[in-house]
Amino acid sequence: MARMAEMVASRTEGDVLVGLGLGSCIGLALLDSAHRAAALAHVVLPVASRHGAFTAAKFADTAVPALVQELERLGIRRQSLGAVIVGGAQMFSMGGGMDIGSRNEAAVREALRGARIPVIASQTGGSVGRTIRVHIGERYVSYKEAGGPEVNLLSVPEKVAA
Repeated sequence: MARMAEMVASRTEGDVLVGLGLGSCIGLALLDSAHRAAALAHVVLPVASRHGAFTAAKFADTAVPALVQELERLGIRRQSLGAVIVGGAQMFSMGGGMDIGSRNEAAVREALRGARIPVIASQTGGSVGRTIRVHIGERYVSYKEAGGPEVNLLSVPEKVAA
């Protein structure tokens, strides 16, 4: 489970990586389907403050390199990664440029572009909180909106031998 400002990674078949309570936060999953590995961060804010200590998963600009590093530690190559983004809702109508959800999404996408990792699926925006689940061995990613059913967002087919 990746709680606010946390990240998790796994190569273990049967593991499910979960990010709960994604309102304006982003659940960012990096997947390597060939090796059945993934990492998930619960991104809270767009840009890291350079003052004081912080956890890398909390900010979009530091979460992407931290997830890549964690997957590389598990033997995964950056070139094989794809990203799934869930969350980024506007939970409060405060106005004045305070839509943290869309700012979080934009910052995550910018960090992914900088890392040359394509977004392969996303479910973002709106005004409803979500949960993301990354099913390692079963090779799919699902999300659930508050009060709604579980929805399959991405299925990764088995590679067929040539």
